Amino acid sequence: MVDATLKSGARHTLPHKVFYFDEDSWCLLLEDEWTVKRCYGGISRTIRWLVADLPGMDEDQAPRAMKRSPYITAQGYATLKAEYNQLWSVRRPEVVRALATAAAEGDRSENAEYIYRKKELREIDRRVRYLQTRLPELKVVEQLPADRSRVFFGARVEIEDENGGRKTYRIVGPDEADAASGDISIDSPLARAVLKRQEGDVFEARLPGGEQELTLVSVRYG
Repeated sequence: MVDATLKSGARHTLPHKVFYFDEDSWCLLLEDEWTVKRCYGGISRTIRWLVADLPGMDEDQAPRAMKRSPYITAQGYATLKAEYNQLWSVRRPEVVRALATAAAEGDRSENAEYIYRKKELREIDRRVRYLQTRLPELKVVEQLPADRSRVFFGARVEIEDENGGRKTYRIVGPDEADAASGDISIDSPLARAVLKRQEGDVFEARLPGGEQELTLVSVRYG
């Protein structure tokens, strides 16, 4: 059974898999492969992908993701909607046809193409089910806050760490977070720590390297 509480930066163990979880980017770092798995559909969904083919593990044994905020930018919503349409209307029919062709070739137990397409279809269906559930829940945020001197959803913030290093982040919804682009989830520890603050505020945040004292250098929108 996997511990339902995932601590950022901590080492977590599954049968034949060891991973580290980064709350800021919502990524899993696989220790054996040193590759990153983005939690596009939430933590639970990503871990279910990891354990799907492991003996003795069931999807119900994967840890449940915490309740995620429903907020998303207009661009992020459009991206998810386009992904759903592409998967449902284009990619899934293609894979179903390929699967049927592979199934007609004979012994399925030794048919690599059939096994591959079946797994691909299963992953597509998981993503489609997630999007069918998630899209109606989402709330597109288009209006800027009345007080733009403070940090709210959609803000671009420049933050200085204890060593004087500065980074810029944009606070977005959990379904569109992208650490490489500096887009962090509003549910991440850093975003939660900086929300409603103003330029010049000093605050503490729990990051993968531990507790840090940070300074909010600037806030802007757009």
